[in-house]
Amino acid sequence: MTKRILPILQVGDVLISPDILTERFCCDYEKCRGICCVEGDAGAPVTLEEIGDIEDALDTVWPMLSASAQAVIDEQGVAYTDKEGDLVTSIVRGKDCAFTCYDGDSCLCALEKAFRSGKTRFCKPISCALYPIRAKRFGDGTIGLNYHRWDVCRDAVKKGEELNLPVYKFLREPLIRRFGKEWYDELEALADELRKQGLIT
Repeated sequence: MTKRILPILQVGDVLISPDILTERFCCDYEKCRGICCVEGDAGAPVTLEEIGDIEDALDTVWPMLSASAQAVIDEQGVAYTDKEGDLVTSIVRGKDCAFTCYDGDSCLCALEKAFRSGKTRFCKPISCALYPIRAKRFGDGTIGLNYHRWDVCRDAVKKGEELNLPVYKFLREPLIRRFGKEWYDELEALADELRKQGLIT
């Protein structure tokens, strides 16, 4: 039986790749050890508002950062413009997020660690919370959501398949944080309808 290819979906002014409804994903931190914080060729996408939030939290997280990260932030600030013209968090050695801290062989987000300890009000950039979803804003104000495939997340894909957990359900809280509960409820209703029609599983 030929697999049916779904068109791009839409909820409000947000365009959604069908993969977000059909693919399975669940971070397996015990296996990946937070490698997404120290791999890649650019920092995490951030908004101007988030840059302000990070700057407000900087004094709190500063002691958790490596000397190399501190030097980079001293030189260029908490963020820079990457080759695609997007604002992203500063990185060390061309790949490590400057806000990575370490616990043994595990990579942690210093911003999130400070937040969960009740020391700051800002958790981490929404782009980090939404991963493996990548968001892109178009000139007309429409936002596109795509599922980003990355080999370092193979254990997350395996775990998601074992739990039968679609990407949009794994990211329920971050999606609500970004788009609101009403929007997420519409997305869930759309997925349920597609499932009833046998278009997704």
